[in-house]
Amino acid sequence: MTPTGLSPVAAPDPSPRSAAFKPPPGTVDCHIHIIQDPDRFPVDPGRSYDPAPAPLYAYDHVCATLGIDRAVLVQPSVYGTDNRLLMEVLQAEPDRFRGVAVVGDGVTDATLDAMALAGVVGVRANLLFGAGITLEAAARLAPRLEARNMHLQLLMTIAGARDELLALSRLPVALVFDHMGHFPAGVGTDFAEFDLMLGLMKEGRAWAKLSAPYRLSAAGPPYADLRPIADALIAAAPDRVVWATDWPHPAIRGPMPNDGALLDCLADWAPDEETRRRILVDNPAALYRWKT
Repeated sequence: MTPTGLSPVAAPDPSPRSAAFKPPPGTVDCHIHIIQDPDRFPVDPGRSYDPAPAPLYAYDHVCATLGIDRAVLVQPSVYGTDNRLLMEVLQAEPDRFRGVAVVGDGVTDATLDAMALAGVVGVRANLLFGAGITLEAAARLAPRLEARNMHLQLLMTIAGARDELLALSRLPVALVFDHMGHFPAGVGTDFAEFDLMLGLMKEGRAWAKLSAPYRLSAAGPPYADLRPIADALIAAAPDRVVWATDWPHPAIRGPMPNDGALLDCLADWAPDEETRRRILVDNPAALYRWKT
């Protein structure tokens, strides 16, 4: 145990392998976290876990190995609403990175404007680890996000969240669902909340990330029990799905995944090159505003 009384989590695999296919130029990893320089960027005292270091140079090695050209930095819950590290990385490499921030209910217009100028394209409501805004606060913030062409990213378990999804569907802002909607693979695809998420995607109101299968699968690698979920998402809205590693895979208690194996999952879920290019290049360019 650490002095905080929280269990430390494992570091990412330092030896990622390449995938079985070569990603196309312009490939985007749409969900990563950077955790570094604890003296400059201290973790939040109210965090739910003690993170392992995840410095940018370690992620650079992942990119070089897998063939990733761009990435989306997502503010990790351990930093709360302190987005300084996120902003520093965005400002240092504006062509390579976009950002998704975590803000409080009282965030000012000036702060949102500065974030947008730096490359922040969304705000995350983390309903699992309690960082940042609640759904009620997100509803109040939604018009201000839409005015800045920002989306609302959601870390939530959609199964059993019908009322929340209906409320979200009425907001004047694009929605992005983390980790395929974040529900156990054993739930399957035949339930009302999944249909609601698919409907929002078909209407052009929402996006879903094909990411973090290790959080959802009961089968383990290569996560065959997630194939029906991935198939349904891609079939329903092939222009509304993106892919991500979720590096450095924070707060997982099982075996640490290899990032090359995670990219191989996409070859199984999207076996044809045209669909993979849409998911890896074209769709994230549209969502995160990169030129292809």
